[in-house]
Amino acid sequence: MKTYYDVVIIGSGMGGLVAANILAREGRSVCVLEKNNQFGGNLQTFVRERTIFDTGVHYIGGLSEGQNLYRYFDYLGILEGLEFKQLNTDGFDIITFDNDPMEYPHAQGYDNFRKQLVERFPDEEKAIQTYCDKLQEICTKFPLYNVENGKPYSNDPDIFQQSAKDFIDSITDNEKLRAVLGGSNLLYAGEPDRTPIYVHALSCNSYIESAYRCADGGSQITKLLIRKLKEHGGEAFKHSEVVDIECVDKQIVSVKTAKGDVVLGEHFISNIEPKHTLTLVGEEHFRKAYTRRIQELESTISAFSIHIVLKPETFKYLNKNYYHFKDHRSIWKAHEYTEDSWPETYMLSMGARKNQGEWGDQLTAITYMRYEEVAQWEDTFNTVAHKNSRGQTYEQFKLEKAELFVQELEKKFPNIRACIQSVHTSTPLSYRDYIGCNQGSMYGYVKDVNNPLKAFISARTKIPNLYFTGQSLNMHGILGVTISGVVTCSEILGSEYIINKINTREKKQKAIV
Repeated sequence: MKTYYDVVIIGSGMGGLVAANILAREGRSVCVLEKNNQFGGNLQTFVRERTIFDTGVHYIGGLSEGQNLYRYFDYLGILEGLEFKQLNTDGFDIITFDNDPMEYPHAQGYDNFRKQLVERFPDEEKAIQTYCDKLQEICTKFPLYNVENGKPYSNDPDIFQQSAKDFIDSITDNEKLRAVLGGSNLLYAGEPDRTPIYVHALSCNSYIESAYRCADGGSQITKLLIRKLKEHGGEAFKHSEVVDIECVDKQIVSVKTAKGDVVLGEHFISNIEPKHTLTLVGEEHFRKAYTRRIQELESTISAFSIHIVLKPETFKYLNKNYYHFKDHRSIWKAHEYTEDSWPETYMLSMGARKNQGEWGDQLTAITYMRYEEVAQWEDTFNTVAHKNSRGQTYEQFKLEKAELFVQELEKKFPNIRACIQSVHTSTPLSYRDYIGCNQGSMYGYVKDVNNPLKAFISARTKIPNLYFTGQSLNMHGILGVTISGVVTCSEILGSEYIINKINTREKKQKAIV
């Protein structure tokens, strides 16, 4: 590790690695500092009984040729070498409900999406068409989402001040169709009176365009980004937690790691929680109003996950995800569960192998969990790099929750218990410690139609050479944080520089072909 870099990046989530690669390609000396045993944030994987599990990235959208994420990945030079498996085109997501044997698919391609749902709801063709048109219309109003220059149409109240639930309710009176159209809302922790329609549209559209799984885990994306970073002269260091950020005369001059390394730089990019960043810098270096605004931002709810290792050749591989609800009339309120009703919803996804056969070897099921349920153990900290026990009561808590969750899965998959080799769990504390998100938040900060600008955080902070990147900026997910990396670099390189480079490169490639 050198003592000085043009750019020092704190945290190696996807946004930080994208920013690191872009700036290294432009000739900047770049250093990425990561506290954990693995790079990648939500792209981290873990192994139980020789079985690979993803931490947070269970499927990816927009990856077919010419689509948005494909174009960003192509520019970064990581498409070649990535192994993906496309999910079922007639139903990549399946929405289901208790006491209803019907399975309601979200299909790939808007024509097919309409076709599959009209077969289930023949009297609702107009509503389904209106829904599809609206999603596509909204996505055109976010230029970077379409790899174009410009800023979102922030003066359009229909995008920022209409909730997803209100829009869906406005196009049909059919309660079951409403539930199906909003049924993947665990993707963004949807709330009935707050989640804007643009969050729903940006989250769902890229999957409708195309949906893939990372074969053998999302960490392959991280490995390629690290490899490309090094090819361009950049450096990345694990076990290098930043514990202090030094600010002198309203400029960041250096960071200090837990090991005592001091790294100086010209620009500093924080890919960690903005609230924590302000604490590391010292809140006295920011205006009180700015600090108050950041610290008062509400984080989205957290999650509880069970990771199941399956007995060999007992459970067929499912090339699709399930979003299941107990009650189709309350799909927007599953986060308001009680102790007796938990879990009210879950998303079930299986990992894919490079040469995936008939049988699955693992599955993960995720549901909501409020941080307050694990708050009694919040003073404990446990990762691979810093192993600690949270105590027997915590282990008992996880066992009891896992058993309740398996009982819920049995309603949908009656034979699943006989297929289980072992069960492993993640709680809000797991996400907090491994990902570094506030109280284990699933998706950064809450977006609220009642105060649409509150959760928008600029990549440029109130300190001229300190920048933010990652899911806290605008949108979460692989595409969202990739765009955040582009936005952050635009503050350093110029607002149109990167997009122009991507589009110029594509034109040259097409001309060669």
